Amino acid sequence: MRALLLRKAFSRALSPPSSAIASSFRSTEFPSSADGRCHLLGSLWSLIQHRGFKVHGSDVRVGNIIERKERIFQVTRVDHSHEGRGKATIKVELRDVESGNKVTQRLATDESVDRVFVQEKAYIFMCRDRDAKVLLMDPDTYEQLEVPEELFGKAAMYLQDDMKVMVQLFNDTPLSASVPKRVTCVVKEAQPPMKGIAATPKEKKAVLDNGMTIKVPPHVVIGDVVVINTEDDSYIERAKA
Repeated sequence: MRALLLRKAFSRALSPPSSAIASSFRSTEFPSSADGRCHLLGSLWSLIQHRGFKVHGSDVRVGNIIERKERIFQVTRVDHSHEGRGKATIKVELRDVESGNKVTQRLATDESVDRVFVQEKAYIFMCRDRDAKVLLMDPDTYEQLEVPEELFGKAAMYLQDDMKVMVQLFNDTPLSASVPKRVTCVVKEAQPPMKGIAATPKEKKAVLDNGMTIKVPPHVVIGDVVVINTEDDSYIERAKA
């Protein structure tokens, strides 16, 4: 039934709207257009964002946005467990989107959970201030958005001028943010090549321009520009000239 309603709403959004329909919708996600079509698409997105869909407890993942007892939570941690002969359960740590408070709950693997859609939007990193805030800019409208640095987690160390980042929003509230999977950094410190050693080590430590210490191949030297995997902080290759 829900799928049918969404299909009908989408069909109406793509058709020339009547004045009655157009006036009944309000959208904050899309600018107004001559025929009001963007208003309808924005309202459809709002409908989907709030209603979401149901998943099993076993399908809940870190970063998901779910609804529990009329509260919206972000999943920050998931642990699978099986106690004796009882049913397998999922222990989840949840952060209340509105209050920021964290709670821990257990879900049955076959329990029905309401997952909420969120909007993912691209921004450009501008700068950060002393209050652990990050200033971003919408590349389309040039509007600025200030978010807590903690939304990026440990990946905040990779933030660079003019970097394109992704922000997840629910009802225009930033929930989380991420940097590209691959970024380039400059090697500021590195152990010099070891001469006179029969067995050359496969890796050595190096310090990047963001202060992070990683392991790199022996041939990497100070001043090299290297490509880093931001998900596990691993060396990928030297950047192409």
